[in-house]
Amino acid sequence: MRSLLKLGGYCNLVISLLHIAGLFWAKEMFRVTGVSEPMGQLSALHSSLPYLLTAFVAIIFALFGIYAIYAEDERIKLPFKQNVIYGIAIIYFLRGFGEWIAHAALHSVNATETLYSSIAIAIGAMYGLGGWYLFKKTKTIHQTKEIRR
Repeated sequence: MRSLLKLGGYCNLVISLLHIAGLFWAKEMFRVTGVSEPMGQLSALHSSLPYLLTAFVAIIFALFGIYAIYAEDERIKLPFKQNVIYGIAIIYFLRGFGEWIAHAALHSVNATETLYSSIAIAIGAMYGLGGWYLFKKTKTIHQTKEIRR
């Protein structure tokens, strides 16, 4: 179970790297991911905005990944570790289920967007279940240390 959190972290690092790699083929990436129109509007404001936004999103995914990968490491003190891990899980669940609900309400099911939503839900589950296991285990370890004192 605890490897679920790390797996979710590695998934985020891959997503981050795909965003960075996609910058070299930005128009194609924007088309494949379904954001051509909003990115075109951003580009009308300034040609660098779609690239800057994509780089910013890549950084966020990388931070999500780093938090999950190092959450178990006692030598590294991550601030608000439990809140961040569960917060990331909630973000992914909202993204995944929100997309499903929106498409169901609009009767516009799209295979690509359904796939992306399913991936988001799976990563959210990795963070949620992996975090639950980690923090349950951590709590048990701390309780055991208290009893021994």
